[in-house]
Amino acid sequence: MKDYSIAFFDTKSFDRISFDRVNKKHGFHIKYYKHNLNPETANLRIGYDAVCLFVNDVVNAEIIDMMVETNVKIIALRSAGYNGVDFKSAYGKIHVVRVPEYSPYAVAEHCIALMMTLNRKTHRAYYRTRDNNFNINGLLGFDMRLKTAGVIGAGKIGKILIKILKGFNMNVLAYDLYPDKEFEKEQGIEYVSLERLYKESDIISLNCPLNDDTYHMINKDSIAEMKDGVMIINTGRGHLIDTSALIDGLKSEKISSAGLDVYEEESAYFFEDHSDQIVSDDVLARLLTFNNVLITSHQGFFTKEAISNIAEVTLENLSRFFSGDKLENEICYKCSSTKCRKEETGRCF
Repeated sequence: MKDYSIAFFDTKSFDRISFDRVNKKHGFHIKYYKHNLNPETANLRIGYDAVCLFVNDVVNAEIIDMMVETNVKIIALRSAGYNGVDFKSAYGKIHVVRVPEYSPYAVAEHCIALMMTLNRKTHRAYYRTRDNNFNINGLLGFDMRLKTAGVIGAGKIGKILIKILKGFNMNVLAYDLYPDKEFEKEQGIEYVSLERLYKESDIISLNCPLNDDTYHMINKDSIAEMKDGVMIINTGRGHLIDTSALIDGLKSEKISSAGLDVYEEESAYFFEDHSDQIVSDDVLARLLTFNNVLITSHQGFFTKEAISNIAEVTLENLSRFFSGDKLENEICYKCSSTKCRKEETGRCF
């Protein structure tokens, strides 16, 4: 097979270590760039057969045309999320593959870490004891047992999360467009409407994809339907939540706490060190003032197992493409319609 070359954007040290290890069996020529892909950095892709992107890289019509002009043949997303890609502009011009799953356990377990930390205030206790303050006032939590958790999105991550929550002996309500009745019976949970989930849940976890139907699904109106003192956890996508409405809910104490591994405008901050700068995003700055808000920088996926799986699947996707094999992980905007040819030919177009 030809010595194909790949330009990696938005790379970190852990990417290089993981991909270099896996690439020993593929033999691709890889060039790592620390920059995000954007119109200013897009010229770096010249001379490469493929580009590999991460979750916060944006691929619009302009960048797609630039890639096509220089014979970039495929975009390999090393993430499950793909909302940054303009698929309509890409269709018929350039193939797009992704990593549909890398460790659903990693994300589900991070959901639990956020829940437990917020509930028992361990983040606050840590800083107190570091200052020799052993006062426990303000650190009161609640028993998870018999509380009701609402899981929005019961795919692979959601199902693992549900199993963990059942281990706490919690009542679980789930919302999913495609309810799994066998799983419902097996786990002793209940698939319900969003309205009921909002009304009855003590904790709500967002584990669904971002699309037109889920954009700002947590908003002023949905928050008003929720139980007083609800905890909200988001490890899905930042735009699932209208952050201004979340702040209003926190200020009014309708929302008791929030755990966010994602944020609407995270691409300007997440994955980078800005400790010597002032946060110019007023909304993010406001969130950081709440001691009942826990923000992590999109690290829910970040385990040894997940990083290894991402490298394995990403390079296998590319190897299959250049070998002319079926692309199981290709995606296009027609994938849910009969016009997508992947089932017939092995590729979307």
